[in-house]
Amino acid sequence: MADLLTVQYKQTGKSSNLNAMGMREMQARAYEARDAQYLLLKAPPASGKSRALMFLGLDKLHNQGLKKVIVAVPEMSIGASFKDTDLISGGFFANWSVQPRYNLCVPGGEDQKVKAFVRFMAGADAKVLVCTHATLRFAYQQLTPADFNNTLLAIDEFHHTSADGENRLGSLIDGVMAGSNAHIVAMTGSYFRGDAVPILLPEDEEKFTQVTYSYYEQLNGYQYLKSLGIGYHFYTGRYVDAVHEVLDTTKKTIVHIPNVNSVESTKDKLSEVDHILDAIGEVVEKDMKTGIITVRDETGRLLQVADLVDDGPMRIEVQNYLRNVSKAEDMDIIIALGMAKEGFDWPWCEHVLTIGYRSSLTEIIQIIGRATRDCEGKPHAQFTNLISQPDAEDDDVKASVNNMLKAIIVSLLMEQVLAPAVTFKPRSRLIPGEEVEPGTVMIEDTAAPVSDKVIKALENMDNIKAAILQKPEVVAPAVAGDADPEVLAEVEIPKVVEKLYPDMDQEEIQTVADAVHASMAIQSTGGLFDESELPEGAEIITPPGAGAEDTTEPEDTGIGSAPTSGPQTPTGDPKPNRKFVMIGNKFVNIEHLNVDLIRAVNPFQGAYEILSKAVTPSVLKTIQDTVVGMRSQMSEEEAVILWPRINEFRKDKGREPSVTASDLYERRLADALAYIKRKAQERKAAQAQTA
Repeated sequence: MADLLTVQYKQTGKSSNLNAMGMREMQARAYEARDAQYLLLKAPPASGKSRALMFLGLDKLHNQGLKKVIVAVPEMSIGASFKDTDLISGGFFANWSVQPRYNLCVPGGEDQKVKAFVRFMAGADAKVLVCTHATLRFAYQQLTPADFNNTLLAIDEFHHTSADGENRLGSLIDGVMAGSNAHIVAMTGSYFRGDAVPILLPEDEEKFTQVTYSYYEQLNGYQYLKSLGIGYHFYTGRYVDAVHEVLDTTKKTIVHIPNVNSVESTKDKLSEVDHILDAIGEVVEKDMKTGIITVRDETGRLLQVADLVDDGPMRIEVQNYLRNVSKAEDMDIIIALGMAKEGFDWPWCEHVLTIGYRSSLTEIIQIIGRATRDCEGKPHAQFTNLISQPDAEDDDVKASVNNMLKAIIVSLLMEQVLAPAVTFKPRSRLIPGEEVEPGTVMIEDTAAPVSDKVIKALENMDNIKAAILQKPEVVAPAVAGDADPEVLAEVEIPKVVEKLYPDMDQEEIQTVADAVHASMAIQSTGGLFDESELPEGAEIITPPGAGAEDTTEPEDTGIGSAPTSGPQTPTGDPKPNRKFVMIGNKFVNIEHLNVDLIRAVNPFQGAYEILSKAVTPSVLKTIQDTVVGMRSQMSEEEAVILWPRINEFRKDKGREPSVTASDLYERRLADALAYIKRKAQERKAAQAQTA
């Protein structure tokens, strides 16, 4: 099994430590922005978003003059996260309390829930209500936006909405913002959608104060979890015959079987569960009270297995059992179909095995989030995607290749989300005396300061990356080993930026595009390295014009880093712990990083290397041949970039590149040459007509 990404975390404990008010680091950061009318909170699963909202809601009720708090969650099970909670004992000034009649995340028809919602809005003593997104939408049809005056409307799992005109929840939020003085708190652990539709229109997003707590901050601040691996394993034939290759019965595991409509499914979900049980070991018994299955593995260990696939009458008992799990030995393996994603908490889970690709990036984030809870005795968390290996004999090899690439692309996105963040800060925005956070790359803009639009885009870089990674015609060639990094940097990424930010001028677009490409390239090669962490014998290069590498303290470039006990200056003082980036197995001081160096990096090179090792040469050739058909047509911008390479090819080979060559790159050069010749002929013809 190949890991595309392995991230090491420092176990600082910061993300789980409590302050004097009983708040974790993320919750305290959100509370600092409590006065904002519109607040967008982006934080990963298990970071404590539910309790953060309680702190915010209570402050709005007690200190900001608001009269009501409405919490809307995507499904009833998540409503339990907002049950009555003692906050005073932790140092806060009030407790969170929900009157039973206004807890609408309970069984029952929507008609009665809507009536209760309307009563809540009219009741002078009614303070807090919890409901589903659906109940909120239905109730809104019987109310006006003005009815939400002096109300906090909190939307949990905000990625379920979008700016699409067909999205009713999105329209509801627009209406409330336009027609009332309501406050809004939007919370999400994955602020982008799998369908690439923006969640908010740019003009609406600008109204929100954003609080971001990154996945890396969360995981780096744990006490026990030390590392996370994301990888994939290819199989041929039926997945049920390969699941034993990746299922480790010594790991607390959630197995997600494919949807019955997917190509990976055998179309018999119950039979698939039986095969997985066989892969685990020998079934001993099934408890008819709890529905839990006892299985003996090949070592003789008795394992507790939960089947959430069977939707018969016993499933409710299995769910009740899981809700009451209180120690590690209570459960070993969970087999799920559409369950165990959002709103499910099993902190001992250390391995998530997902069969088949998932088209939704948000779904993958939620799935991975099941394994990244911090838990004593769990130093490593693993996400494994078991995916079908394309075969030239497949009836629809293109669909097979596409599915495989989608699975890999999701891993690539996770690489960007879960690894140490690389942030960008314009030098013109530095306050005198401001300390720059480690991992910050400075944008040299003192001569021509960047605009607020650029700043906003840089703060939402994950959106841009998600949009890029959802363009298979862009990513597929790079993953398959047939792409020019410069084309990606100068053509494809700027196109995405321009589409997302149509009001930017070309200079602004290129500034953002350069930053996005740099971030992707840096993180794909391991992120930023402390000088003290460089491997023994590491080769440090200095780009031309950057100045020679020396042993004296470098000039202050605004890239902050704390002194360490590492290298020293001639005076004996500790030298700042400089940051380095790996470029082609060599290391470059971040202070010497330039656009030309970055543009030479294919941020998807790691995926290609792993892919080429994980499949046979014939399969790789099948993938590459199929990808050729996925590529976008040659553009003038790409042809211009490839023209010098065509000339280099002619010089080296003594011939023009061939469209029938076995080498994909040569064929792309040939496509560019044909495009250039065609355009030249068209210009000559046009000139002849005007002569």
